[in-house]
Amino acid sequence: MASSSSLFLIAVLLALVSWQATAYDPSPLQDFCVADMKSPVRVNGFPCKDPMAVNTEDFFNPAMLDQPRDTKNSKVGSNVTNINVINFPGLNTLGISLARIDYGPLGVNTPHIHPRATELLTVLEGTLYLGFVTSNPNRLFSRVVKKGDVFVFPKAMIHFQMNLAHDKPAAALSSLSSQNPGVISIANAVFGSNPPISDDVLATAFQVEKKLIDWLQSQFWENNHY
Repeated sequence: MASSSSLFLIAVLLALVSWQATAYDPSPLQDFCVADMKSPVRVNGFPCKDPMAVNTEDFFNPAMLDQPRDTKNSKVGSNVTNINVINFPGLNTLGISLARIDYGPLGVNTPHIHPRATELLTVLEGTLYLGFVTSNPNRLFSRVVKKGDVFVFPKAMIHFQMNLAHDKPAAALSSLSSQNPGVISIANAVFGSNPPISDDVLATAFQVEKKLIDWLQSQFWENNHY
């Protein structure tokens, strides 16, 4: 008979395997499950459209990702065009989505995370400085990448990109390992949450005076709330 310590070790290993198996979108149980956005049913994801009502158009999206997007109206000089289950129901249960990112001159896709996805970024045009930061002790992995280069951002790591050119735009295509990866912009979440995080908390966290925190919160509230 196995000892209690051996049984404990087996239980731990099984728990780890189970955690790894549920770390990303679950595997589909049928050929497809086109999302039924009109269904009143609430599940973790979206319910399936009747397969007999599915047609070729459910697996097509005229995204025009070959066309540049405007970045002039962005305060940070970037524009992200997301293609996920919300605007492409055919992606439901398939565990994948993508985005086109356009950067104006010196434009930045500010530090953010995707809580449910790893991201694989391919540079379409220009030269980018990019990187991600690990969990404690917060090591930065960064480098300069050019057209045709590929870089991966591990799941839920804080990451960013910046166009290094001061006189021309850049663009990238991002593939993500979730039908709905989500995004948490760090600055927006910290300074623009609703209701706001106490300025006492943020002043202590950032080791600055509360009046600076109040000013930062006012900037993000002006942009995020109406």
